[in-house]
Amino acid sequence: MAKLAQRSTSGAYYIGKVEKALFSRPFQQFTGKVQLILTSPPFPLNQKKSYGNLQGDDYLQWLSDLGPTLERLLKPNGSVVIEIGNSWEPGRPVQSLLPLQALMELTKRSDSGGLRLIQQFVCYNPSRLPSPAQWVTVNRLRAVDSYTHVWWLALSDYPKADNSKVLRPYSAAMNALHERGSFNGGKRPSQHNINEAAFLKNCGGSIAHNFLEVDALDKNRKVRLPAVPTAFSFSNTASNDYFSRQCKDRGLEPHPARMPLGLAAFFIAFLTEPDDLVLDPFAGSNTTGYAAAMLGRQWLAVDAEPTYVEQSRLRFTDPDLKQQRGIQNSGTSTKNCKG
Repeated sequence: MAKLAQRSTSGAYYIGKVEKALFSRPFQQFTGKVQLILTSPPFPLNQKKSYGNLQGDDYLQWLSDLGPTLERLLKPNGSVVIEIGNSWEPGRPVQSLLPLQALMELTKRSDSGGLRLIQQFVCYNPSRLPSPAQWVTVNRLRAVDSYTHVWWLALSDYPKADNSKVLRPYSAAMNALHERGSFNGGKRPSQHNINEAAFLKNCGGSIAHNFLEVDALDKNRKVRLPAVPTAFSFSNTASNDYFSRQCKDRGLEPHPARMPLGLAAFFIAFLTEPDDLVLDPFAGSNTTGYAAAMLGRQWLAVDAEPTYVEQSRLRFTDPDLKQQRGIQNSGTSTKNCKG
């Protein structure tokens, strides 16, 4: 069962457990029509959190059973992007294999047309609190667990994707090379023979890496994040953005495990086009829906917890969103370099 809780010009938010909601009447019309499923499901934590999570083999079975449901909703060239954090064995300073086992379960039918792993990304957050605390800050046996897995899956080897939409700004050295108009070509120690004209074409930026920094890895180095059209920050620690201010003013406790806004925007810009449909089946405060609306996409959101809908509504009162819609309606577009 799925109950409509919020509707906007670009999407709709439904309340219901994902296992039933995606099979309910409202979602039957979306079979084979979703271009991107972008989500951060509850992590396989050893201790229960307020936002809910399964543990151990129960988590593995639950995520495995969810795979065919997600496949049913996807377009043939659609993608699934899932962010999953690490987990640890209960009472032991040993990292669990559960996240990797979950990936294996989701891709076990890849040879017969099911989901396959297109590429793995790493989302690094140096601002995360030291965890697991027992083995990092108390007994001092392990390093800080500061990254999450981001898996890009698809039903096809060639899902819709265009990395020219998420170019990074060039480094100072590359800008200087373009200004100079010359390059020291020739054979390198790696035996690669670099043409003298290599790297001279200015495409407006360099190709993004699969290592994404939520905050700067080095505070003395300028972070060259992908230039998503709406210039979202990857940072998930900002406490003075519109959403955070509104939650504070209204006495709301923001969702404790929000996906970084820049991370959502990166994959939406990379893997979809305007008016494509983006789904988040574990929407929480609806970071995915908000990013999709900012980028001119349609969105669907599902969550089992009704209280998060109010936070989603707050996102859609953001003046930046209204301004962005005005730009989109005026026909303004950004031309990407294909070189």
